[in-house]
Amino acid sequence: MRATLHALTEELRRLKTAGVTSVSVSPESMEQLRTLVRARAAAMPAGEPERQPQSSARKGGDRTGPSWEPKVVAPPAPQTPVATLPLPPTVKLPEGDKQMQWDARQTTVLRDPVCLENISANKKVMIGVGNLDATIFFCGEAPGAEEETQGEPFVGPAGQLLTKMIGAMGLKRSEVYIGNIMNWRPKMPTIDGREQIGNRPPTAEELSYCLPYLRAQLEVVKPDVIVALGATAARGLLGADSFKTLGEIRGKWHAFGDHPVMVTYHPSYILQTQSNRSKRVIWEDLLQVMIRTGLPISDKQQGFFKAR
Repeated sequence: MRATLHALTEELRRLKTAGVTSVSVSPESMEQLRTLVRARAAAMPAGEPERQPQSSARKGGDRTGPSWEPKVVAPPAPQTPVATLPLPPTVKLPEGDKQMQWDARQTTVLRDPVCLENISANKKVMIGVGNLDATIFFCGEAPGAEEETQGEPFVGPAGQLLTKMIGAMGLKRSEVYIGNIMNWRPKMPTIDGREQIGNRPPTAEELSYCLPYLRAQLEVVKPDVIVALGATAARGLLGADSFKTLGEIRGKWHAFGDHPVMVTYHPSYILQTQSNRSKRVIWEDLLQVMIRTGLPISDKQQGFFKAR
């Protein structure tokens, strides 16, 4: 059930960042959601859910007599406002080769007191991974549940799909560099010390604090191209007010400092839609990246996900 609610939260958040303002929900889906809520209420130690009477005159029926619908009464979620952060750190890389500089950067972020304060218990600070000589730098937004457990970006379902996307480009995951702007998973209120369910977009202040660590990675790797995955990553690189919906800017070249940036949808967009059209949209963006970096493109690759 937790996995289902997590997936639903992720999908609604992604749809919102893509500019979708409303969704259509079938009666069958609504009944499934009610079933999940009832099951969660039954599992709560607080006792039986409170029941409230409803009118017996229901649309589409002529039932007489009282009908009852359970109303879930949960303990109020603790309010955990986002703390005010200090000024972003100044990250200076030492003299030396790429590996030495990368190691120094990783040590700094792993010891950063603000990063350590913002991770949940038994979780890890996020660090980037990959080839330090990579020509392509895939940039995500913030770690999710799987990522904060392993301390590595894109290791959950969306990460597995990203690995396949990289493979479709004729590359291995080990040949590119993958990082997130955020070094920790933005916290959400939890109940009774339970695991966090769902994710929230990082605030502008959180993105600003972590941005120097992203810049340090770019300084070490010196990629030819950055691929911004999703709206939050794009806002972190291009500015919070640089666009309203991702559709406005995806598929076009932008810049972060001296680095060309291709903005595209997050891999989870494909997981949600599961259509050739959505796959083709992202693939067209990646084809531009391949052209820009001089990767060969076969006829087969050119024809991936075309409508039939």
